[in-house]
Order: sequence, then structure tokens, then C-alpha cells
Amino acid sequence: MDRGFPRRDFLRSATVAGAAIGGWERLGGLAKAEEAKVGPELVRLRPEIEPVVRWIEETPREAAFEKAVAELKGGLSYRHLLAGLFLAGVRNIQPRPVGFKFHAVMVINSAHYLGQSAPASERLLPLFWALDNFKNSQARDVAEGDWALGPVDEPKVPPPSRAKADFVRAMEAWDVEGADAAIAGLCRSAGAAETMEPLWRMAVRDQRDIGHKAIFAAQSWRTLQAIGWEHAEPVLRCLAYALLDHGSDRPTPVGPYEANLANAAKIGPDWQAGRPDPAATVALLATLREATPEAASAEVVKLLAAGVAPGSIWDAVLLFSSELMMRNPGIIALHATTSANALHFIFGASGDDATRKLALLQAVGWQPLYRERIKSPDAVVIDAIPEDADVPPGPEAVERLFDAAGRDRARAAAETVAYLAKGGSIGPLFDLGAKLIFRKGTDSHDYKYGAAIWEESLVVTDPKWRPRLAAAAMYNLPSARKPDSPLMQRAREAVAAVG
Repeated sequence: MDRGFPRRDFLRSATVAGAAIGGWERLGGLAKAEEAKVGPELVRLRPEIEPVVRWIEETPREAAFEKAVAELKGGLSYRHLLAGLFLAGVRNIQPRPVGFKFHAVMVINSAHYLGQSAPASERLLPLFWALDNFKNSQARDVAEGDWALGPVDEPKVPPPSRAKADFVRAMEAWDVEGADAAIAGLCRSAGAAETMEPLWRMAVRDQRDIGHKAIFAAQSWRTLQAIGWEHAEPVLRCLAYALLDHGSDRPTPVGPYEANLANAAKIGPDWQAGRPDPAATVALLATLREATPEAASAEVVKLLAAGVAPGSIWDAVLLFSSELMMRNPGIIALHATTSANALHFIFGASGDDATRKLALLQAVGWQPLYRERIKSPDAVVIDAIPEDADVPPGPEAVERLFDAAGRDRARAAAETVAYLAKGGSIGPLFDLGAKLIFRKGTDSHDYKYGAAIWEESLVVTDPKWRPRLAAAAMYNLPSARKPDSPLMQRAREAVAAVG
């Protein structure tokens, strides 16, 4: 497919320019609008969204906020702005490796998700941040080779009767060109759920790129749910291309996938009929601290056979990923949580029994991979955080927690457990966390992690674990003491101008 992804002369003569407003840093890779034309070799999007994507692509970074304000005042809807940002990234940003600059695409749903719980006056802020993030990634993509999603090779698109089988065959063979034509055919001939099933299976097989393949799959589906399935074809072509990335390695999955295919076959038909078991959660949490990926996954088979509900196993996965965040806050621990969140979502979205088993088994089996990469002391134990910290009641307690996070993350975590254990509400905690991300966030991972841990804290099977997930989040959420982002100050001014 590489030959099918030629790039137009888009931003070819990009220049380095400065952002003079709001204290922005000098930025690279800006283009003149007349140089950023959509050529015939670039995939065309639906006619109602193509103009939106085009102005996002062509507007220089330092003028993007003003252009967005003008478009919104002219009648552009939130939904079309969201769609335009997502599709501009799909069309313009190289999804290999799945990460780095491609976060401009993977972060869109997280920004949207956090924005939905914000006051109406702040709901656009994450999208303005995402707009600037796209322009930065766009410039980096130009500097790194100027990739773009090309049109489908139409003569190779299989008929509807063969599309799904051809796609599965191509993905299993790591056949890029065959998968591209087949997913286009599948999108055109099948419903949304049927189209996604083989993609879910391929998304859970490979931990390569620290779990970003599963994350991209989940984020693609979730964003399409917000913007409309009619935009699916270019998105899923990009996704299939990303899922087949193996870098310079042999085209085989990273992680315990082969072992978990065997494990999945051992799980009985009524595996989802078990009972919640907090003791099993604690036992699996202890296993994850020491076991190999294969041994940890094998333990799941035993727990399910003993009648433990899948939800108790998911609780252990999220507790352990959060414990890794407490041990060594950083990019690896963060992805232990965001990939678990993605696999958990796929578990709920898939209608295939085998894929659901694999999502659960892989979620457990991936955690030791993150643990070994972190290589940090295991003295920090999430289920041993004391609950007796002195925390005042009422709304002022939440502000105190985020202030404490700027001085002592461990203290903020202990106070968070105490606050929630004494009846405090988790809603104001994460509402303020989202607000601080909007004001102080400087990286895609601020949004990705914030959305993931917020969601998992809400859906945890045993509510007694919720305070501990929230406590671990205090190791990564922006503190109240972190300076406001100059970019987001400008975004607030732009959003205020929309009226």
C-alpha cells in the first residue's frame, strides 16, 4: 500500500514561523495556504466535510484559532469541527509508528469525552487544543516524509460476498494492499458492527507500540459514533494500515497472543455468568506483580472456571496499571492504563465471544510487559494506601487535593482515598481534573489519560476500588500549582469570541 499513499505537494515548501500572540513558542513547519491544495492523488472525503477538512489543512498554525472562530460564527457545528479535526489527521498524519505525532488523531475522542462534562462555556476548549495539536503534527509529518492517505485501488476491491473473508485473510497474512482494498469493500457492504468485528480481533493481538493499536481501534469507533458512520471508510483504511505495522521486526504479534488463543479455547461457554469476587481481584493483583504475561493470563482461565465474574478481573487490571503509575509516573505507566481502557472498551463493544475472551486475556497479559519496562521498585502497593488522612469535608477538599498534588503526589493520593472513603463525591474531583487539563495541559497524554482513568473509575465493578483508582490519577493529573498553558489562554480567548 505504500505506493497507494503518495503525497501531494502539500506543505512542501513549509516555512518556520513564529506565533506572536499569547506568548507562543517559535513553531516549525507552517505553510502558505496557496501551497496546501488537495490534489487528485489524495483520498477525497464526503462533500459536506471536505471543505472543513480543507481549511483545517490549509490554515497556518498561527491563524488557526481565528479561522475556527470565524467558521463557528458562520454556522459550523461542533460535530463538523470534531469530524474535520479527526479526518484531517486521518488523511494527513502517518500512522506508523502508531503513536508520536499520530496522537493528533488518537486524542480526538478523549478531548471530546472530557469536553462533554465541562460547562458549555468550556466545551470547545479541547477542540481548539486539538486543532493546534493537529497543526503541530501536520508540520512534523511534512518534515518526516509528507505522508497522506491515498485513494482506494478500486479494481482490487472485492465484491460484498468476499469482502469480510478477504479482509481477515489479508490481516492474518500482514498483507497491506489486500487489507486496504478489502476494508473498503467491507465498509461499503456491511453494517458498522459487522465491519468492526475483524478489526477488534486484530486490535487486541499486538502490544507493539506500547498498546497504541488497541487504543487507535477503540478511539476510531468512538469518534465515528460521535461524527457519523458515513465517514468510516477512510478512518478504517487508516486503522487497518496502522494495525499491520511491524516496523523492522518479523510480522508477528508482540505479547502473549498465541498463548492466549490457546487459553481462550479453554474457557467454558458460561464464562460471563460468574459472581463478583473482591478476593479474586486482590489475588490477581498480587499475581500481576510477579508473573510472566503467559502465567498471568493462564490465571484468568482458572478464575473464570472458579466462577469469578470478568468484572473482578478487569478491576485487578486497572488497579495494577494504576499501581504502575504510582510506582513510576511516566509514559509507560500511562499507557498501561490507556491500553487497558481500550481493551476494556473493545471487550464491551465486540459481539464475538472469542474476541471478548481475548480482550480480557490480553489485558491481563500485557500488564507484566509494562511492569518489566518500568523496572521500578514494587514497594508502592495501591491496595495499601491508608484511608485515615486528615481531609476537610466539602468542596474545598477537592481544591486542596490538587494543590497537594503540586507538592507531594503521594500525600495527594492518600488524601484522595480519605476524601472519597469518607463520603466525598468523585464527580467534583474529576470535574476539576478536567478543568485543569483544559487550562494547563500541554500534551496529548494529559487528555488520553484523564479520559481513560475517569471512565474506568466510573465503571469499576466493585465501588470500593474507586477511591484507589482516583488516588493513582493524582500522580499524573495536572496539579493546581502547574502554570497555565499560554496556548490554552489563547484558546479561552478564542472560545469567548465565538459567543
